[in-house]
Amino acid sequence: MSTSVDHLMERTQDASDLLADIVPSAITLATMLRHRQMAAWLRAEFDGYPDIDKAPPYRLDLPGHIVAKSPQYGWIPAPVNDSQTKEFGHLNLMEGVKELEHTCLSCKKGNGNRVLLDKEAMSDLQKQINLSAELAINLSREVYCRLLRTLRAALYLWAEQLMDAGISGDHNHYSPEERKLVSHLDTPEAFWRKAMQELDTVPVADVRELGFLERMFGRAG
Repeated sequence: MSTSVDHLMERTQDASDLLADIVPSAITLATMLRHRQMAAWLRAEFDGYPDIDKAPPYRLDLPGHIVAKSPQYGWIPAPVNDSQTKEFGHLNLMEGVKELEHTCLSCKKGNGNRVLLDKEAMSDLQKQINLSAELAINLSREVYCRLLRTLRAALYLWAEQLMDAGISGDHNHYSPEERKLVSHLDTPEAFWRKAMQELDTVPVADVRELGFLERMFGRAG
């Protein structure tokens, strides 16, 4: 497993290289550089966030569409107004990268992932719209893709800054002088905030769509 900065940047641009495989290598690189904050952020992204207060904003209040389960037609748009959509039609994604990526890979373009409202919210909204059917939020595939691209972009921007500072090539370890040279780049929040702002221009890969056979039998390898 390569820990070179150059290779990390290349991997963020390769859609066939899953983020769930890239993040452990990035953690190793951050650890070698003594970038403790970066390593901690990457571990949280890989494992997921058990505490909503510690989750970054790109994971919170993500917009979706409220749907209701019809006994005749299956899941259909729920009869909600704009105010109800604003109150109930959003979701926090707290899962680890591997689970999020699996969800995104499993969705066809134009589709999404349906998540049931929690019991309290569902009961409240059912009363408001006078409906007893199950209610859920449908998050589009693009919402998941955008979150995952944000992570890729943050890694790309970090690697770019490391290379600009002269850290490149394969290393088994970094000298104290090299670590000191890039100590000011142990700022994950600065990189993910920049990634959020510049997401449409950072040259990272989007999440690819699995083919039919891959969805049926699993990803090759």
